[in-house]
Amino acid sequence: MRVLIIEDDPLHRSYLHEAVRAALPECDTILEAENGHTGEVQARQSRAEHVVMDLQMSERNGIEAARTIWRERPDTKILFWSNYSDEAYVRGVARIVPEGATYGYVLKSTSDERLKLALRGVFMESQCVIDREVRGIQQKSLGNAHGLSDAEYEILVDVALGLTDKAIAQRKRLSLRSVQNRLQQLYEKLDVYEVPGDGPEGWYNLRMRAVAVALLRKVLNASALERAERELRNSGGN
Repeated sequence: MRVLIIEDDPLHRSYLHEAVRAALPECDTILEAENGHTGEVQARQSRAEHVVMDLQMSERNGIEAARTIWRERPDTKILFWSNYSDEAYVRGVARIVPEGATYGYVLKSTSDERLKLALRGVFMESQCVIDREVRGIQQKSLGNAHGLSDAEYEILVDVALGLTDKAIAQRKRLSLRSVQNRLQQLYEKLDVYEVPGDGPEGWYNLRMRAVAVALLRKVLNASALERAERELRNSGGN
């Protein structure tokens, strides 16, 4: 059994190494990579079927690395180990998991014992192991009336990228009215409203206010926007 650890912090890599040794006596080989890019290469060369990785890393983050690994080997089992339970990260992971894939998402604040149980649960028992805090965010974003739907979230990302209503409509193959309706739903769920002011347009630009509120609430983060910006450039804006 081979396990690949992808983590940019040397101390955290060492901690994970010991945790894997303690939790998985079946493991005969532990490989290490210091960032997502190196991790992709290691996963490809070693054909490791078990991966533990951080989400926020330099050069290439965990979401991008996991997407590449899963695209090449969809049966790879991945345990995400992160400081972050932001909605942006939770959504980012949910959007790339292949159908039927086994994965886990535990926070670095979890106990040693919980981490070991997660390692065995994901790698040995093929269970999806999600921390309670992360699970709560998943349920909020997917099943709560105040959570953003995937369609609304995509509109929010496009707004944050600076796209006009017309550009969003063209990119999403929607009518202009549909885009504007989704924007209104977005504003309502983020509690973004016009505030009367001295000028004819009030105090707020609602689009910019929605992005600011989303960043403050960690619905969006820099990693999600950087990824979306690259996808936009690669698509030529379409």
